[in-house]
Amino acid sequence: FSAEQEAQALRKAMKGFGTDEDAIIEILTKLNVSQRQQVLITYKSSIGRDLIDDLKSELSGNFERVIVGMMTPTTMYDVHELRRAVKGAGTDEGCLIEILASRTNEEIRRINENYKLQYGCTLEEDIVSDTSSMFRRVLVSLATGNRDEGTYVDDALAQQDAQCLYEAGEKKWGTDEVQFMAILCTRNRCHLLRVFDAYRGIADKDITDSIKSEMSGDLEDALLAVVKCMRNKPAYFAERLYKSMKGLGTDDNTLIRVMVSRSEIDMLDIRREFLTMYGKSLYSFIKGDCSGDYRKVLLRLCGG
Repeated sequence: FSAEQEAQALRKAMKGFGTDEDAIIEILTKLNVSQRQQVLITYKSSIGRDLIDDLKSELSGNFERVIVGMMTPTTMYDVHELRRAVKGAGTDEGCLIEILASRTNEEIRRINENYKLQYGCTLEEDIVSDTSSMFRRVLVSLATGNRDEGTYVDDALAQQDAQCLYEAGEKKWGTDEVQFMAILCTRNRCHLLRVFDAYRGIADKDITDSIKSEMSGDLEDALLAVVKCMRNKPAYFAERLYKSMKGLGTDDNTLIRVMVSRSEIDMLDIRREFLTMYGKSLYSFIKGDCSGDYRKVLLRLCGG
C-alpha cells in the first residue's frame, strides 16, 4: 500500500474533463478505513488540495454520500449521522436507535467526546431537546455508554429481573416502562440472555412479543433494538438492511449508514444472517434495488 500512489491515482481520476467513477470505486474499496485516512493526509500534502472537497465537487447524490462516508473516520461518521438525525428536518429516530443500541461503551465514549468537540454541545443535550418522554430517557441511558460489559451471570438476579419485567408489563394493567429501561439498558449481555430465557418460562411468550404488545412507537422500536442487538447484532443489521430495501422506495439513509459503518466490522456475519433470514443474498438484494455507481460501490462494500 502506497498512500502517495493512491492519492495520485485519485487525483488523476478527477482531473480534467469528466470523472472516472470506476477508478474511484476501485481505489477506495480496496483500502481500509485507516489507509483511506492516510491517503487523505497524503493527498493534501502532495497535491495541496482537500480530497473530500474534490470528491464532493465531482460526485453527487447517494454515490457521493457513500464515498464521503467511506472517507470519514468511523467515530466521526457516527457523530455526523447522529447530528443529522437530530438537526435535520424532523428527527430520524431510527438512526438514533440504531447507533445507540448497537455500539459498545468504548465506541459511545468516543462518539460523545467527538460530538462535543465538533458541535460545542453534548449529544445528550441534542437528544433531550429533540425527543420526549420515555423514548428520550431510553436514548439518554444508552448514550451514557454505561452498560455492564462483564460476562458474569447471577442466576438468582436473572430470575428476579425476568419476574420484574413480567410484573412491569404482562401482569399489570398499563406498563411500568422504567423497569424495562433499567434492566434492558444496564445489564450485561450474558445476563440479559439468561433473563430472556427465564422470561419465556414465566410469561410463556418471548420478551419481544411482550414489548410489542406493551409498548408502541419509538419506545417499542428502541427496546426491541436493544434486545435484538443483545441476541445477535449481525441479525439486527441484516433486518435493518432488509427493511431499508423491501417494498416501495429505498431508505437510502439506513442502507448507506449500515453498509459504510459495518463494512469492516461484521459485514460477513451480516451477509450470512441476511441469507438465513430472507433466503436471498444481500448482494442480490442490493443489485435489484439500486443502480449506477451507487449500486457498484455498495456491491463492493458488500463483497461476494
